[in-house]
Amino acid sequence: MYDLSDPRYARQLVLRGFGPAAQARLANGRVLIVGAGGLGSPAASYLAAAGVGTISLVDTDVVDVTNLHRQLLYTTPDVGRRKVDVARERLQAINPQVVVHTHDTRLNAVNAAGLVAGHDVVIDATDNFPARYAINDACLAQGIPFVYGSVARFDGQVSVFAAPGGPCYRCLFPVMPAPGTVPTCAEEGVLGVVPGIIGLHQATEAIKLLTAIGTPLVGQLLLVDLLAQDSQRIAVAKRPDCPTCGDVRTSSLPAMSIQHCHPADVAALLTSDDAPIIIDVREQWEYDLVHLPVSTLIPLNTLASAASALDPSRTYALLCHHGMRSEMAANWLMQHGFSHLINIDGGIDAWSMDVDPSLPRY
Repeated sequence: MYDLSDPRYARQLVLRGFGPAAQARLANGRVLIVGAGGLGSPAASYLAAAGVGTISLVDTDVVDVTNLHRQLLYTTPDVGRRKVDVARERLQAINPQVVVHTHDTRLNAVNAAGLVAGHDVVIDATDNFPARYAINDACLAQGIPFVYGSVARFDGQVSVFAAPGGPCYRCLFPVMPAPGTVPTCAEEGVLGVVPGIIGLHQATEAIKLLTAIGTPLVGQLLLVDLLAQDSQRIAVAKRPDCPTCGDVRTSSLPAMSIQHCHPADVAALLTSDDAPIIIDVREQWEYDLVHLPVSTLIPLNTLASAASALDPSRTYALLCHHGMRSEMAANWLMQHGFSHLINIDGGIDAWSMDVDPSLPRY
C-alpha cells in the first residue's frame, strides 16, 4: 500500500507549490521507461525515489562491463544478468512502495502501441532511431507525452514531444537517418556523467508532467554542453506539414514487417533450401575478432551505399553484437524496398552462448 505519509517524501511534501497534492499525483502516476541503460538508469532511480507509483521498464540487454561507468543501477557482480531483473531489484530496494513492471523485449513499431498503452508519461531512453520513431508515433496516437533524451560524447539533448498542442519528434526530425550516418556512443564514446545528467533532466520533466508543476520542455529543445558547462534552449515549432501530427498528414513509416528470431531459430533456417543470407553489420575489427563463416560483412555505416548490390527479393538475416545495430539496418532496408528481413535478436553474443560456444565473446 502506497503511504503518502512515508518520511521518505518529507522534503517534497514541504516544498511550496508541491506538497501532498503533487505527491498524490506521483503516487497515481504510471511511467514507461524505454531503455534501462545510461539514460534509463538515473531516470528510473530518481522517479522511484520520488514516489512514482508505477514504473515499467523495457529492455532486452544484459549488463556488460562497459556499461558500469555510466549505468549506476548496476554493479560489477551484475555483469551477465538481465538489466530488467537487476533494475527491478534495485528500484524496489530504493522504494518498496513503487510497483515495477518489466518487459524483456525491444520496442518496435509492432509492439509500441501495446507497451505505451495505460501510461501517463513515456521516457525515451533508447539509443536507436527505429524505437524512437515508434515511441513518437505510439504516443501521438494515444495522446501520451514522451520525454526525449539523447547523448553523445560530452553533449546531451532533452525535450518533451507529443504533448497536447506541442510538436512531435517528426516535427524536428521528419526523416529517419540512414544507418551509420549518426555515430553511436559505442563508436564515439560518452563521458559517464553525461547520460546521468540528461537522465535526471528527463526524470524532472516526467515529474513536472505528472504533477502539473512548472513549465515542461514542450516546444523547447534543451542543449547541454558539459565541457563548456553551457546550455541553451531552442524553440521547436509544431509543423503544419508534419507527416504524423500536421494539418495534412502526408506520410508515415511503413508497417513493420521484420521478423525477430533467436539465433537458434536462424541456425535451423540455414539448413533449409531457402536459407537466409546473413549480413553482419558490425565493424571490421569486430568481424575479425569473431564472425559466422556464412556471413557477409557490410558495416552499418556502409549499408546505404552497399544496398544497391543486394537483391530485394531475397531473405536477409541481420546480425550485430547484441541486436541493436542490426535492427537499425533491418528498418532501413525495409524502408528501401526489402520485404524479407530477419533481425537476429541478441546478435553474435547470443549466438556464441546458445548455438556455438566455440565462438569467442567480447
